[in-house]
Amino acid sequence: MPAALKPLHWIYCCYALLLFIAGMLLVVPFVVLFSLRGPVRGGNLIYKACWYWDWCWMTLIGIRHVMLPGPEPDAAKQYVFVANHNSYLDIPLILFVVRRRAFRVLGKAEMRKVPIFGYIYRQAVIMVDRSNPEQRSKSARELISVLRQGISVFIFPEGTFNETHAPLKQFYDGAFRIAIETQTPVKPVLFLDAYKRMHYSSIFNLNPGELRTVFLPEVSVEGLTMDDLQALKQRVFRQMEAGLERLGAPWIEALNVPRNE
Repeated sequence: MPAALKPLHWIYCCYALLLFIAGMLLVVPFVVLFSLRGPVRGGNLIYKACWYWDWCWMTLIGIRHVMLPGPEPDAAKQYVFVANHNSYLDIPLILFVVRRRAFRVLGKAEMRKVPIFGYIYRQAVIMVDRSNPEQRSKSARELISVLRQGISVFIFPEGTFNETHAPLKQFYDGAFRIAIETQTPVKPVLFLDAYKRMHYSSIFNLNPGELRTVFLPEVSVEGLTMDDLQALKQRVFRQMEAGLERLGAPWIEALNVPRNE
């Protein structure tokens, strides 16, 4: 970016941050109220309130979601949704991608410590601390319980930001273990532009523009057992990797990149 434009960019980022905080403060009373309605009905209402916050914020800062043509999820099914992860904008993107159905997100437990936002986060997200085996097991049980109530779940199988120039980081087993245990199909979705709109290195890399996403074909787990877990994980990994390469994900280096095995 030319040096002359940097002050304007900082003003834009500060404007976006202030709008985000203002929206958060407006949403908190609704989250408190809806949390009294129980984990299912109340949770669904909290996600709806967050979608309105999300939509207003992105509109006012000049970011537009674009869904590319692809195999849409079946409205009659529930899914284990999985996506690539390398930007803070991935979280608001989820609300646009699967807003037409009840779902819950698996998120990092550390985020609950953020003032005010952490309260909303605790009410909306199934939290996981991957450094704690007991907490990992607890979050897996919660996800399974949610799926058995007819609610889809959304998981980033890479766990943390992909800070490499490879299409994807190695996947954790959790999403695929849960899919097999509950016999719930896996539905991959690709986030293509969040890396450009807000780089993972700083929230002050934010810039306006498009956020493209695309669904990939669902992957059936019918009849699979835990013996098939690694094969399922690699199948989804290869499908998403090929999609990111085909669509020119901007973080992939032009040179040959070693693939995860």
